[in-house]
This record gives sequence, structure tokens and C-alpha cells, in this order.
Amino acid sequence: MVSIHPINLSGNWTQGYALDIHTIDSTFIGYDEYGHEVFDTRRSEIGELLYRLKYKSDKTALGEIIDTVANFLENSWKIVDAIAAIIPIPPSKNRTFQPVLEITKSLSSRLRIPFHDDLLVKTKETPELKDVYEYEKRMELLKNAFNVGSNVLNGKSILLLDDLYRSGATLNAITEILYNQVSVHNVYVLALTRTKSKV
Repeated sequence: MVSIHPINLSGNWTQGYALDIHTIDSTFIGYDEYGHEVFDTRRSEIGELLYRLKYKSDKTALGEIIDTVANFLENSWKIVDAIAAIIPIPPSKNRTFQPVLEITKSLSSRLRIPFHDDLLVKTKETPELKDVYEYEKRMELLKNAFNVGSNVLNGKSILLLDDLYRSGATLNAITEILYNQVSVHNVYVLALTRTKSKV
């Protein structure tokens, strides 16, 4: 299990955390043989595991991530008994391997809490929000971007799971839908990591 430094996340949800920052620092060290910029990047422990899983498809990182998340939910945050389901945030990019979905499946199995990967339906394509720097613009792009396919969680408390928290725009938009369309009781938010800045 890795060392984490949980960060409170404010939004329209009941309560939320990121387990740690993603990148500690990144120093430009030159160019590779193709002319691409090269950086020496130091990440938090959970940030490094997420990087390996997401960008290197290193599935050996999954076990430590699950151990860390499960321990936080059970022993620090202590919300396991309160949540009826875990919902992964739909990915913004199509990958053959979707880290958030794999983490949610494994966490669901470990904690014996159902997960719903088909509840949130993306109804329109949106650009990757990391390239959009204004929060209002992000919210505009996310307007009517999601729909909820079922009322199965009406009146229940759920956990939204994401890998990287930037501005919170996607999580705020989805939380609003869950409260308004499904009438969930509480929305809790957990991101594995967050950026140092909010853009």
C-alpha cells in the first residue's frame, strides 16, 4: 500500500477527496531524437501507479491502487457502509484498456459494492477537457453531455470514481444529473489524483 496525502475536493457533491496530487514537479531536460520535448517528472506514489496503469498499460499497478483505495474508503473516510454503488466516470478518450473502469470493477469486487458502468451514458462527444482552460467553457461543453439510463439508484448514496481531478467540471455536471434526474440521496466523489493547478 502506498503513502497518500488526501485532499478535500469541493463541489456540488456531499463530500469528495483526491488521494494525492498527481505530479510533484516536472523539469524540462531537452529533446528526444524526434524533436519532442522530454521532461524529468516526479509523481506522487499513487500518481506514479496511475501513470503506469493508464499510459503504460502496466496492469501490475492495479493491485496496489485497489489496496490503497479500499484502505482509504474503509479505514480513513469510512463510507463503505453508506454507499449503494460505485459509478466510474465515463472516459473522455476511447482506449482498449480503460483504467477507471478496471479500477471500479476490482474495487467493487473487493468491497462487495455493486458498480454501474452503464448507468451514465455519454450523449454527445466532447473534446478532451485538459485542452480547455476556462471552467465556464468546460461546463458549456458538458451541458447535456450525459444522461442517466435508469432510476435504480433513486434515494441511495453513491460513489463517483475518477482517475484525475482537474477543475471538477465533469464531476459537477454528473453530480447535478444524478441529483436531478435520479434523485440520489448523496453523491460522494473520489479521484485517485488531482492536478496541482485547477486547469
